[in-house]
This record gives sequence, C-alpha cells and structure tokens, in this order.
Amino acid sequence: MQDYQEYYQTPLGLVQICAKDSGITKIAFADAANKQRPNVWTTQCIRQLQEYFDGLRKEFTLPLVLEGTAFQKKVWTALCKIPYGETRSYQDIARMIDQPKACRAVGMANNRNPIVIVIPCHRVIGKNKTLVGYGGGLKRKEYLLKLEKNVK
Repeated sequence: MQDYQEYYQTPLGLVQICAKDSGITKIAFADAANKQRPNVWTTQCIRQLQEYFDGLRKEFTLPLVLEGTAFQKKVWTALCKIPYGETRSYQDIARMIDQPKACRAVGMANNRNPIVIVIPCHRVIGKNKTLVGYGGGLKRKEYLLKLEKNVK
C-alpha cells in the first residue's frame, strides 16, 4: 500500500493529511509542509475541510483507516456520532460505548485521535461544560465549537 500526504492551510493553521489507497489515516496540525504526494482521498479531504470551514459541510464522507486499539477505535467511532454543533462529556462517551466507568480511558483515546476535525474530538468537553484538553490547543477547540454553533 502506498502512503500519500498533502498539506492544507486552514483558518487554524496548517494541517497534514495522510492517506493510503483505502482512505484517510491522519489529519494533524503541522508546523511546516514537507513533500506533497496527493491521492484522491487527500484531495477530497481538502475539499471537504474547505466546505466545513466555509460553513457548508456538517458531516464528512471520507473513508477512514483507523490504526489503534479496539477500545480507541470504539471511542473514535462514538465521537463521529456526536452531532454537528453539539458537545458531549467524557462520561457521555463512556456511556455511549457501554463502559460508563471508563471516562479517563475515553480521555486518553480522545487525546490520541489521529484524524482531527473529521473525528470530532473537539466536541468533547468537561463534565461541568468547560473546555478541557485538545491536542491542537484550547483556542483551536474554541474556534471549532464556535464555528459549528454559528453555522447551525
């Protein structure tokens, strides 16, 4: 299987988009761009991210190739079920995956999300409705939540 990558400048900074022939494997904030090697999925991802930031897209329709533990994949799948413009707590996610006492483990899986924005880990907030932890920084999380709230 080939590995592909492309970079895209979002309103929040540069992101690296990685893919295999079968779909997207990674979207992460990046400091600088390296050699680009696009494929159909990286190109489609850029188009869908642009539509998202323009307020025209609420759901992503990209094939995702998730690499992680079974538990992490369960959490990431649950994150994709959080509706656009809404938030859930770590406890809510733990309940969604039928492991109500696994809040901390949910937080760890959330932190290891390899496909930011598309797998909406930014929609997870603290139990008391506060913004907590986001790999891209709380300012980016706040921006994404405001974007979704304003477009609703």
